[in-house]
Amino acid sequence: MHRVTSFIGIRLIKQRAGPTAVRAASSTPIFHARLGRDLSTARPIRSFATSVAAATMVGADAGSGSKAKPKSFFDLKAKNKSHQVVSMEEHANKVILVVNVASKCGFTEQYKELEQLYKDYKDRGFVVIGFPCNQFGKQEPGTNEEIESFCKLNYGVTFPIMDKIDVNGSNEDPIYAFLKSQKAGILGLTRIKWNFEKFLIDKDGTVYQRYSSTTNPSEIAGDIEKLLSST
Repeated sequence: MHRVTSFIGIRLIKQRAGPTAVRAASSTPIFHARLGRDLSTARPIRSFATSVAAATMVGADAGSGSKAKPKSFFDLKAKNKSHQVVSMEEHANKVILVVNVASKCGFTEQYKELEQLYKDYKDRGFVVIGFPCNQFGKQEPGTNEEIESFCKLNYGVTFPIMDKIDVNGSNEDPIYAFLKSQKAGILGLTRIKWNFEKFLIDKDGTVYQRYSSTTNPSEIAGDIEKLLSST
């Protein structure tokens, strides 16, 4: 009798509860099934994230291997006035003065002394390389052709004038990334402050000294002599 009553009670509960209870009852295993799939999916997601992180680290290592930091100025490349890529290795074993130049600057007159240094020492293995830059007061707005013409007509420049570049910021040229990493400026700051800062490079491709815009090129002659005379 007790079993019959229980059975009848269960039937009555199902009837009174109606379809909602049936749906709820039937949905329970589905919910757990979904939860099971979610959990099983979560593990691969964590695994995938770990794989991505690992791959990123491997990629970074591979990148650092293929793009190793240059040890020497002669490991670098730059574009010349004709936008052609040239290797600084062509100046290997020379003493080099690198200058960020501009045509409409208060220091533009330094072209005269730069050219004189080049003439005085080029036969002994010295070269001046000018890199036009328009980042300071927009004082180098011209094209490469206009810059070259200006330099020749006004100052008789014969040393190499390269392609216009950025010397600071996200688009800084690798040449200047290297130079600044080798020798900081005043107060240990690496950023180029203005036009006509100068870097003197030794025969082994390392930066010997960095000079501010206010240093006249003629004042560097003693250091150039010292490096040219060294073995």
